[in-house]
Amino acid sequence: MLALTRKPGQQIMIGDNIIIHVVDVQGDNVRLGIEAPKAIKIYRSELYQAIVEENKKAVASSHENVDLANVLKNK
Repeated sequence: MLALTRKPGQQIMIGDNIIIHVVDVQGDNVRLGIEAPKAIKIYRSELYQAIVEENKKAVASSHENVDLANVLKNK
């Protein structure tokens, strides 16, 4: 992990096409602005983790349904 110190108004470049702007700092809160191509999805980590968990549940549920369908076919 790279740790950087930035002040409001300063930026961080990621590759050639992603820019992180430090918009504001108030106490323990930091506001960031992110410029990236529209094809790149940007999520807060807690939201991303929730999406991953829901996808895992959907896949597990899908597998259960397929297995149940196979059982019913064989009867």
